[in-house]
Amino acid sequence: MKPWAGVPCIKTIGGVDVPTLKCLEAVYKQILNIAISLGLLALFIMLIVGGFKLLTAAGDPKAAASAKQTMTYAVMGIALMAIAFLIFRIIEFYTGVKITIFTVPGT
Repeated sequence: MKPWAGVPCIKTIGGVDVPTLKCLEAVYKQILNIAISLGLLALFIMLIVGGFKLLTAAGDPKAAASAKQTMTYAVMGIALMAIAFLIFRIIEFYTGVKITIFTVPGT
């Protein structure tokens, strides 16, 4: 049995399985999920690295300032990602247009 059997975006034409534009929705969703996950992971790692740098600064004001700046950028990045998502949800609420769900029209 083919692993993609029963997938709604695959059509069999002349005995050949052909992906349709509907598959673009699934690909886009996976790419977006991976990008968001990697972004949050990178920001979390920045936060950990900043904390480690702060702990190992040993009273050096220059190293402590660098560590605090790294942690500040990480927190700002996480906040900006959350604010962007909230803005999209607010636009959806007031306009009724589902902008956080990607669909190919007419398929």
